[in-house]
Amino acid sequence: MLLPATLLLVLVVIHGVPLASGAARLLNNDYAVMFKTALIGILLEALPFVLAGALLSSLLRVFVPDAWISRWIPRQPLLAILFACLLGILLPVCECGMIPLVRRLIHKGMPVYVAIVFILSGPILNPVVFGATLTALRGHPELAYARMGLAFTVAFITGLIIYVTVRKSPLRLTMQQQGGEGHPLSARGGKLAAVLVHTSDEFFEMGKYLLIGCLLTSGIQTFMTHSSLTAIGAKPLGSYLFMMGLAFVLSLCSTSDAFVASTFLHQFPAGSLLSFMVLGPMLDFKNSLMLLSLFKTKFALYLFFLIFSGVFIGSVLLSAWL
Repeated sequence: MLLPATLLLVLVVIHGVPLASGAARLLNNDYAVMFKTALIGILLEALPFVLAGALLSSLLRVFVPDAWISRWIPRQPLLAILFACLLGILLPVCECGMIPLVRRLIHKGMPVYVAIVFILSGPILNPVVFGATLTALRGHPELAYARMGLAFTVAFITGLIIYVTVRKSPLRLTMQQQGGEGHPLSARGGKLAAVLVHTSDEFFEMGKYLLIGCLLTSGIQTFMTHSSLTAIGAKPLGSYLFMMGLAFVLSLCSTSDAFVASTFLHQFPAGSLLSFMVLGPMLDFKNSLMLLSLFKTKFALYLFFLIFSGVFIGSVLLSAWL
């Protein structure tokens, strides 16, 4: 019921359905136009990646045997973490589509600590994001290289800490609780039908969290002015916390956040821009809701703390070089 209700609200906001004359005037004012523009922009940017992640997840579910995943992942933990860091080059999925794909990989045999590393590094450590960052930050290539290096380091250390400290499964639901591998349509329509069914299931399950996140994020973007943000983030360490908070609430795609960061080049320290570009793909409002749907709350909060701490400390240390 949550997704249909949210979809109805989105349609009302976007199209300005005139339920009453007062509502029509409210939906046609400047703030409503800004809100609709922001909402449409975020949805159009994120939905293709959620769909891509759901499709990849379904293809893995139907066509990849469980034993294959186990064979691909190195047994040695350090090599397994390194493998996960580099997996984003082969599977350049945006953070919006990461969760359904990773959930399937975990149920196929991928260890949780390896999956976490892939979630953190995959959206950043790929050629598309690196090229977008270089393009957005022309004249500052060191920021692009620092982004790749910090993302790799935070993902690697976070995965290592989780390997050492987490022993029990942090997943909310087992495969049996989610309904198992089978589906009536897969028996009737073959593997192609099974892929389509599983893709729609994954897409709508993740989509409800994406829609809620987009609605809240659009509201924040509408009522925050650039001048007030600049004044708040002018202090040294405050600028880091501010830019990391901004990355969290704006929930931008990893291929576009560098273009937003470039608008602050002359107002914020380079290190704070780095924290913005690394934290956002790893931890923003949308994927926080998705992570909370996948993992138990205690583990998810522990993961959030590790990510935030790693990005903050790394950005401050790298600011001396930048």
